[in-house]
Amino acid sequence: MSLSEVPPENQNSCCRTSRRDIIGAVAALAAAPAIGLVAGPVRAAEAPSGAAPTETITPDQALKEIMDGNARFIAGAPTAHTKDLAIIKARAAEGQWPIVGVLSCADSRVPVEMVFDEPIGRLFVTRVAGNITTPEIIASLEYGIAVLGIKAVVVMGHSNCGAIKAAMENPEVPGQISALFPAILPAVYMSGSDDPMVVTRQNAVIHAATLINSSPVVEAKVKARELKVVPAVYDVATGKVEMLPIPPAMRTTSK
Repeated sequence: MSLSEVPPENQNSCCRTSRRDIIGAVAALAAAPAIGLVAGPVRAAEAPSGAAPTETITPDQALKEIMDGNARFIAGAPTAHTKDLAIIKARAAEGQWPIVGVLSCADSRVPVEMVFDEPIGRLFVTRVAGNITTPEIIASLEYGIAVLGIKAVVVMGHSNCGAIKAAMENPEVPGQISALFPAILPAVYMSGSDDPMVVTRQNAVIHAATLINSSPVVEAKVKARELKVVPAVYDVATGKVEMLPIPPAMRTTSK
């Protein structure tokens, strides 16, 4: 029976998961089947005249660019969005040439392009409540990596995340909201903490590792040092993004 076939008053109970099942789900997340979005060889799109092809940018340079942008955002001195209209008129209709992919929470307080002070066409953004990896999210990021040539992916949680708090508290919720909980609960148990921010950090790390471990496209690029996947957290109170490490034990591929 699918969640949509369950009466609303029983939807939460059908989605509640035991501690043993959730701990086991950590391994299941990493072993999830990869999405083969692109069949055969692919190449990145060619950049328009005057735009630097993403192939000339290293993963470290791409990450530095967005973190420099975050510093401008925190300082109240952003520069990118004064250029958006000009970019639309000049070339946005011709194609896209992003350098970084972002898996972010859907929270309205996390305006990704503003946070990194990046203009239209520079970031390839996927969003879902709780910044969790789903087949659709992985497929989208594989497209960004294999076809568009992005050089880094940031899996970014944020402070005061409602999805994290709901997964921790497991309240009665309407509709299919509780369908998000199983992908977040491994972070609750692995962190061993009642602090939502600690769980948020663990959740970002888990889903960054899952993205690498479950996708041959991502894994191959990481092994070739052509891509970096980085967990991060965004503080909605300060505007600061903090990047986090992935513990080697959570990686099935070498650095």
